[in-house]
Amino acid sequence: MKIYGEPYQTIWQLDETTIQVIDQRVLPFRFKIFDLKTAKDVHHAIHDMVVRGAPLIGVAASYGMYLAMVHAKNNDNWKEELRNAGNYLKSARPTAVNLAYAVDQQLYKLVGTDDYEQAKNLSLEVANNLRTKEIENCRLIGEHGFPLIEKIARKKQGKPVNILTHCNAGWLACIDYGTATAPIYNAYDKGIKVHVWVDETRPRNQGARLTAWELQQHGVPHTVIPDNTGGLLMQKGMVDMVIVGSDRTSARGDVANKIGTYLKALAAKENNLPFYVALPLSSIDRNIYDGVNEIPIEQRSENEIRYIEGYDEGQIRKVRITPAKSPVANYGFDVTPADYVKALITEKGLCKPDETEIKKLFGDEGK
Repeated sequence: MKIYGEPYQTIWQLDETTIQVIDQRVLPFRFKIFDLKTAKDVHHAIHDMVVRGAPLIGVAASYGMYLAMVHAKNNDNWKEELRNAGNYLKSARPTAVNLAYAVDQQLYKLVGTDDYEQAKNLSLEVANNLRTKEIENCRLIGEHGFPLIEKIARKKQGKPVNILTHCNAGWLACIDYGTATAPIYNAYDKGIKVHVWVDETRPRNQGARLTAWELQQHGVPHTVIPDNTGGLLMQKGMVDMVIVGSDRTSARGDVANKIGTYLKALAAKENNLPFYVALPLSSIDRNIYDGVNEIPIEQRSENEIRYIEGYDEGQIRKVRITPAKSPVANYGFDVTPADYVKALITEKGLCKPDETEIKKLFGDEGK
């Protein structure tokens, strides 16, 4: 995608010891590059949301394992150091399954290699391959999701297709294209009139700050709305479809996504609107069946609720918006049961949110 007309992706290698990412904490007010030089840097970047979004978190973690190899001692203990780094990186955020997937992939690929230099080189190759794969996954999600928008556009005879999305499942959450936004960008680039309702997505406002910014950069018509506006818009016939991303999806199709997603699914169901989830297969956790009860829900800092951040006279400032002594609960995600999901949009095509259908996506792996 492009930033001020220049092509960018969200993560790249600068040199042998440095990985660079876009610092999402300061968007849209500033554009800043953040250097990752150690596994500790990567843990910080994931935990503090310098990087966020399931696919990007996974790729960042994979590069974190490579950086752990860069700094590991060339002795008999480097495998133990790598395992310790993996456990440390996994602790950064509990909900997104891509994090554990990427770490485990590194460990699996390197376990059979005894030579340190070979293992270090292989670790970088694994991270680069995952990055390339996630980019292609998102491109394909865009291809498979495009006909859903095209079909509605035909029915509307040239009027804009109104799409509601929640949080940021755009290219900033991935490496390029995005998940939920990939079909939107595809449709827009092919000349279909689209308009995106962008939930602000409290408390960190990823919709208002990130989704709106990247849609603006690409020229896609959009409108930022308060989180609780979607139901009204659906009642008034101002929404044609909902597309969201996923941080973890269970084996039967229950979808964990940013808090507030479940409410959008309920409203869509009530108003007979299709609710789609766009995700790569790496976001499906086949070790969890009952997503509602088994997917861990991250509880984040109370200060994300107590304070709101904005841009004031050239400075990014925080102001408190709650009584000082009021207790706060900050659940980062909720789970939408599979019954509320029309279809999953994956790199291998559309899929019903059903255990049998999901298994088919994985071929022999899913048996």
